Order: sequence, then structure tokens, then C-alpha cells
Amino acid sequence: MKRWIMMLAALFVLTMSSGVALAEEATVVDKLNAIDKGLYGSEQTGALLERVQKLEKDVNGQATKEAIIPRVDSLYNSVFHSTEATPSLILKVNAVEWALQHQVNGTVPVKSRIEGLERTVTGNAVPGAFQDRVAKLLSLAYADGKAQTAPLTLPKDSLIKISFLTALDSKTARVGDVVDFQAADDVFINGILAVAKGARGSGKISKVERASNFGRDGKIEINYEDIETIDELKVPVFLGEKAKEETKSYAKAAGATVAGMIILGPVGVIGGAFVHGDDLKIPVGAQMFVQTKAETSLVGVVPPGAVTQ
Repeated sequence: MKRWIMMLAALFVLTMSSGVALAEEATVVDKLNAIDKGLYGSEQTGALLERVQKLEKDVNGQATKEAIIPRVDSLYNSVFHSTEATPSLILKVNAVEWALQHQVNGTVPVKSRIEGLERTVTGNAVPGAFQDRVAKLLSLAYADGKAQTAPLTLPKDSLIKISFLTALDSKTARVGDVVDFQAADDVFINGILAVAKGARGSGKISKVERASNFGRDGKIEINYEDIETIDELKVPVFLGEKAKEETKSYAKAAGATVAGMIILGPVGVIGGAFVHGDDLKIPVGAQMFVQTKAETSLVGVVPPGAVTQ
């Protein structure tokens, strides 16, 4: 075992940079593209007006005749922006998924998620506006026909267990490569769901060192960016001292082979590192902890029967 640990001398470093859904100065096209990606998984083609009309029909069932800018703003807010009184379309989809399976499919487009939920609940996907279809799913998933939501604050340094969706290898990794991950467990604040298992997050490789012929092991540095809350806000995360200690305790309690080989390096933490020869490999499914960079206000979901503080 000692010899095995000595082989894992590569350092896996994670830093943080902030991320936001869209800047305030986002253009109409920026917002349209964001809606398209959220709903369909890719940007749609066609004239601007045609795209707006299609989105209005898909989301709400009918197109309006207002000017384009307020129509796009209204669509963007209905899909992404939540308040306690008016949860967004994505928050409602997340709430249905979580009620049925206690996790969300954060990496899947909304259209496919709705269709999958309909097949799970009723056996068939049905035509119609997304808002109407989700309302029906909520009526089947919750006793009162809707998910109870509540405002909450996700504190700075909140711990989130994550699971890698991207396999990494110091032999082939490149600076700038995207690293995808997801929440491995739910995060509750005072009994309210803030981050659901399956919520997506991402970062980028900031540095790679190949294994050398002089005994130097491979090294990968990842710049963590953010993870999504239940209402689709992007919360910046990083590997701080609190996350390092939690990962260390988790690995010691579970054993060296847990969750895709979470192994502690001699300096810092190696998240899911498996060394083959001198190269650093991080398999899909490797788990570790990160922590939130700043306090974040959001709208969470109150689980049925939960007692909140």
C-alpha cells in the first residue's frame, strides 16, 4: 500500500473563476441562443422573427405581436428566471425530476427532459406547449399540483460533493479542455433543496505537465468555474481548505478504492486520480468535494412533508 501511495505523487490542483449565465448587456441574439441551448441543446437557425415565434409557440402555445425585444426578454425570464411566486420553466422541470427520482438530468435539454418525464409518468410523450405539459407533470408529481418553492441563501463555503463526467489523462489533456462534472448529492439549506444531485457544473484545464523520464509524475491543474443551483443559477466553486479536509475525511472513511479511486496526494488533494505508470488519470465517476466561493441568493424547492427552519 505504501508503494502504491508513493506512485500517486502527482498533484491535482483546482482553482476557481466566477461564471454567470449571461452578462447584463447580453443582446437579443445572445438570449435567443441561450434559450435554444437550454430547450433544444443547440442554437436554432432561421430569421430572428421566425425563431422568436417558434419559441413562443413551443413554450407558451402561441406567438404574440409585441416588439421583438420584450418578447425575447419575456421568454428568457420564463425559461430561466425564478421568483418564489413564479418559478421558471427549468425550475419546474427540475422539481418534477427530483420528486420522481431524487436527482435532475442537468446535462439534458429541457425538451428531451419533458418528453422523458412524460414517458416515465404516463407512458407517452404528448404534443403541446412546454408550460402546459410541465403543469400537468407537476399535478401528477405533487399532491397539491405544484412544487412549493422558497427563497434561500446558499452560504459561502458550502460543501458540494461532485462526480466527474469527463475522463482526464495527463498524457492527452490540453490546456483549455472543458471538464464537466455534476453534483453527486443533494445540498439542502434549512430543509430547502438548493443544489440537486445531477446538477451540472464545469471547469477548464489550466495547466498540464506530462510525465517525464526523470521520475516526475503527470500533473493536471483544473480551473473550476461553477455548478448550477436548482433554479439554474451558476454558483462559482473552488477547492478550498474546507473542501480538502472534507475530501480527506471522505476518502479515509470509505477507503482508497471508493468512487473511482479518490486518493490523497502528498500535497493538496487528488480527486479520482489513478496513475498508470507515470501518467495521471482521472476516471469518470471520480468524486470529491468543492466549496462555494460566495454567498448566493436563490429560489429553492421545499420537499413534500419537509419541516423548514
